[in-house]
Amino acid sequence: MSYRTRFAPSPTGPLHLGHAYSAILAFDMAQAAGGTFLLRIEDIDQSRARIEWETQIFDDLQWLGLDWPSPVMRQSTRLPRYREALAQLEQLGLTYPCHCNRADIEAAAGAPQEGVPQFGPDGRIYPGTCRNRAMSQAKHSDVIRLNMEKSIQLAGHASFRETGSQFHGPHKLDPDHLTTAVGDIILVRRGMGSSYHLSVVVDDADQHISHVTRGVDLFEATQIHVLLQTLLALPTPIYHHHALIRDDDGKRLAKRDDARAIAKYRAEGATPQDIRTMVGL
Repeated sequence: MSYRTRFAPSPTGPLHLGHAYSAILAFDMAQAAGGTFLLRIEDIDQSRARIEWETQIFDDLQWLGLDWPSPVMRQSTRLPRYREALAQLEQLGLTYPCHCNRADIEAAAGAPQEGVPQFGPDGRIYPGTCRNRAMSQAKHSDVIRLNMEKSIQLAGHASFRETGSQFHGPHKLDPDHLTTAVGDIILVRRGMGSSYHLSVVVDDADQHISHVTRGVDLFEATQIHVLLQTLLALPTPIYHHHALIRDDDGKRLAKRDDARAIAKYRAEGATPQDIRTMVGL
């Protein structure tokens, strides 16, 4: 199997040092393996995506010395493909429409129970209010959710391999964790035609990604992605979750943290090697 990995930013703000670390690491690993590094633009949220940020992404990554094949995949052009995947899950009886908003979910969640997690990788864990609604009842304003319990029963004993130092080794899907600490994830968000989880799984498969390199903050989401890969009969890549670049207070960098934007360091005269040194590469 040829080595293929990707860096998949969203054009919703400036790339910062954390992005630089992830992109350079993925590129270096692909180079070392004689493989291919791909750039993918995750612009499924058109309400926040901006062409100027996309242009800046290309400019910053090229300045860092990275290159990739063209054309670049953009999620905004792939809605029909995501609908195909959703239809597969619907045919398996695993999807349902949900009209709950954030306040509804907060109210339905009730008082916290000791030892039961309240929040998962997608925020507050959905209490299942709409779980018995049929897809024929779906309205334009609904989100579409995955019935996690039924999905786990159908998926069986799926697993994945992790090469990052923090979680190194084989991992099996944990049914109890997925039902209690993740819950019924959203497959299609309002006004977007898809969601991160559904899109990234389909995109990785269609681009023949063999190795996924990303931050440890997404490790919990990997169980979701492997579950979807299994349900959709898609291959499971090897995963490498790397440490995060943090600010002086130990907090994970965010796009609003313009003080550590690559463009700012460039404007101040930093070199690509300076950036590699800053992030420990």
